[in-house]
Amino acid sequence: MSDKDEKREYFLSVYRHSLAHVMAKAVMEIFGKENVQIAIGPQIDDGFYYDFMLPRTVTTDDYKTIEDKMREILKRREDWTCKEVSAQEALEIFKGQKYKEELINDLPEGEKITIYYTGDDFVDLCRGPHISNSQELMNTAFKVKSASGSYWRGSEKNDQLQRIYMYAFPSKQELKEHLDFVKEAMERDHKKIGPEQELFMFDESAPGMPYWLPRGFKMYNAILKFWRDLHDEHGYQEILAPVINHKRLWETSGHWGHYKENMFLVTTANVDEETDKEVIDTDIQYAIKPMNCPNAINVYKNGLHSYKELPIRYSETQVIHRREKSGELNGLFRVQMFHQDDDHTFLTEDMIEDEIGDIMDIAKFIYETFGLTYEAELSTRPDDFMGAPELWDAAEASLKRILDKKYGEGGYEINEGDGAFYGPKIDLKMKDCIGREWQMGTIQLDFQLPLNFDLRYVDADGSQKRPVMIHRAIFGSFERFIGILIENFKGVFPFWMSPYQVGIVPIRPEHNEYAKKVEKALRAAGIRVEADYSDENMKNKIKGFKKFKEPYILILGDKEADENTVSVNVRGNKQMNGLALDKFVELCVKQNREHSLELIDSVEE
Repeated sequence: MSDKDEKREYFLSVYRHSLAHVMAKAVMEIFGKENVQIAIGPQIDDGFYYDFMLPRTVTTDDYKTIEDKMREILKRREDWTCKEVSAQEALEIFKGQKYKEELINDLPEGEKITIYYTGDDFVDLCRGPHISNSQELMNTAFKVKSASGSYWRGSEKNDQLQRIYMYAFPSKQELKEHLDFVKEAMERDHKKIGPEQELFMFDESAPGMPYWLPRGFKMYNAILKFWRDLHDEHGYQEILAPVINHKRLWETSGHWGHYKENMFLVTTANVDEETDKEVIDTDIQYAIKPMNCPNAINVYKNGLHSYKELPIRYSETQVIHRREKSGELNGLFRVQMFHQDDDHTFLTEDMIEDEIGDIMDIAKFIYETFGLTYEAELSTRPDDFMGAPELWDAAEASLKRILDKKYGEGGYEINEGDGAFYGPKIDLKMKDCIGREWQMGTIQLDFQLPLNFDLRYVDADGSQKRPVMIHRAIFGSFERFIGILIENFKGVFPFWMSPYQVGIVPIRPEHNEYAKKVEKALRAAGIRVEADYSDENMKNKIKGFKKFKEPYILILGDKEADENTVSVNVRGNKQMNGLALDKFVELCVKQNREHSLELIDSVEE
């Protein structure tokens, strides 16, 4: 980040955090100081929020009232005063404010405590920094974004509060630009488009676990086929492993100690022979897998391998489950059940740089196929790392050399302390068509799990040596990646990944026979096609296919049947009339083969 960007970020953080205090003061004046409990109010990427316990639920009717009260407070041009106080003084100042009292009591003994006054009648517990006078905020632009429920300190066991979110920017123009961006993002929201186009659904019986509907599953499988074909070309072998494993496996891998709270644990029951009642075994023996790596290791250990076989690449797209807090679930972006495009590669140390270079080439090809750009980030040793520090140092040095070679020194970010507990990783961050950044692919170098599982291979001299392991995913998960694609393409998908690629509309029932011939020819060429043979009129049939934004709709009548042609309604309201059937089939096959992003809307004879 440049000095200019750093200064702007500092400026925004101070102004937004200061505005959070102004909003808290406004809410207290609106609802009455004696009726409001204030919690916390941090700045966030596009503004800030503040959590309250209020006498009633905040509604959209309150938004303008809050904004107007904030502007009234700013016009008072009040001074902001910082004061350092003792814990005892702080408790006296915030007497009756239960959340502030709890925060104060939880501070380490001797911790510096500062409070900030806005004028004489509002005070908040805060480290700062803040502005010196409210007039500094006079030209800022802000707007209530939403109000929602939240739990004190993020725990469902605690009080439920009301969180008021607010956009905040240095100028009206910047706020307008951001609101335009938000509007565009809402129109692209996969949680809206997915159900409208009948791609996926959720049910309360399985929170955070998507159901792929027939249309969506066709798109899912088109993307999976693309993935499989590419990996076949690069020497990957696909495996399928159990979903439930005994806890011994997870203890050996380290997940039981480092990841247990995010795993779905399996309890078993036995029937007591004396009482004939079911008794739950409280000693949990099994868990549903949150990762694929231990099972890939089991497959590797199925036989003794020679150095000549390495690298061995085991890919897997089997379902995995991870427990998430209900408030963190978010459509396909944050789920509890998903399919990871996983690979675990076993290789020698001198193969690492070439192998990761090939992985980076695969990632580049995949992202470019979808029209996405990306940047790399190196994540280093976390506090709860497993293994010897010297192994971590060696692994991090290897990844740095690879990234230096690929992008040049300084051509990538370093995220200190964010590696997995068993090894450092390269994260691939993508940008979509409206500039949003997504954490997707990851490449993790692992010296630790081969040690934990005592993995071996036979070297050229006959000795047994330990392989290195690479964990690797490019999509991250199919669900999240498809959610991003839905938003990136706004539901208007490229031909090759569209759920159905061609809709067929016979004009009248007597044209059904020819329509079936066309349908058969397209299916034989691997084209996903659906036809409407109902007695509906032509316009309604076309409207039905347009609802799903199908790339091509074929209109078939007497002329087309007589001449063995098709008339094509191209998505976007262009037309190709009188196109020979075989030419149209070739056009479709070409787009599937080339995974093109643009529709072909004209053909030279």
